[in-house]
Amino acid sequence: MIHTSQALVDEVVEIPGLPARGQNAMATTFTRYAASAVNILLAAARQGARCVHAGAVGTGPNGDLIRAALATEGVRISAPPVPDQDTGICFVMVEPSAERTFVTTLGAERHPTVASLATSDPRPGDLVCVSGYSLVGTTRDPLLTWLDTLPGGVEVVFDPGAIFAALPAPLRDRMLARATVWTSNAEEATQLTGWTGMTDSAYAVASRLRPDAVVIVRDGRHGCVVHEDDHTAYIPGYPQTPVDTNGAGDAHTGILVAGRAAGLTWGAAARRANAGAALKVTRRGPNTAPTAAEIDAFLAAQPPADSR
Repeated sequence: MIHTSQALVDEVVEIPGLPARGQNAMATTFTRYAASAVNILLAAARQGARCVHAGAVGTGPNGDLIRAALATEGVRISAPPVPDQDTGICFVMVEPSAERTFVTTLGAERHPTVASLATSDPRPGDLVCVSGYSLVGTTRDPLLTWLDTLPGGVEVVFDPGAIFAALPAPLRDRMLARATVWTSNAEEATQLTGWTGMTDSAYAVASRLRPDAVVIVRDGRHGCVVHEDDHTAYIPGYPQTPVDTNGAGDAHTGILVAGRAAGLTWGAAARRANAGAALKVTRRGPNTAPTAAEIDAFLAAQPPADSR
């Protein structure tokens, strides 16, 4: 699995509630994590996938934190460090409900080149992950140019993010024509298509992709659907009491792609992704996705009706 998106450092505070505009909230905790693309890469690596980060990483304490986090799980950073600039941060406020609010800065992660992306050396059978957040600013043109050079047989897994539906239509159409897999939450699918509900929005997304594309639409505790070969299958979720939802979607994506890389069907990979995301929300921190063994144990403990 090759991930092309931005690795950032999350600076996370837990607060009793968002303050009114111009007011103050007292944080009860403060923690720094390597996050964003790191969340997905670590989730996949913990399933045994061979992972490469193709995005840009800076030179400085933030970049060092990202390199150390990826190294702990054997994830390779293919591109050389961006000189004289550090990686940006995402400031995350987590409320008692586990809802989170973000403020993001821009740094070295916004300066990949076609050559730096090419150091990941994709081959047929690889899965290349792309984020909608990479389709704005200085990351857009190098990424789109490089995607056009990919050899046949490389899967392009597209996670649109909340930003994608608001992008210009020609840019959206260019990315959708390149994607072979769409994976998003239900709100993002609705924002693009206007359809609500996992099943209807998945059909609507599929109508905008190439005929052989796969669509996964997830909705938290409700699980997800997998649309493939003009058929949509519902994969149940595993509701938990959350303590931190930051990174849950990333965990789902990383585990999903790792399962597919290991030879699972999309449906079987999605079932493991649902279980992994359920475990993730019971843990604090964005990059705390479970290992393959933890998912195995979790699924083994589920009632027989869910073991499908």
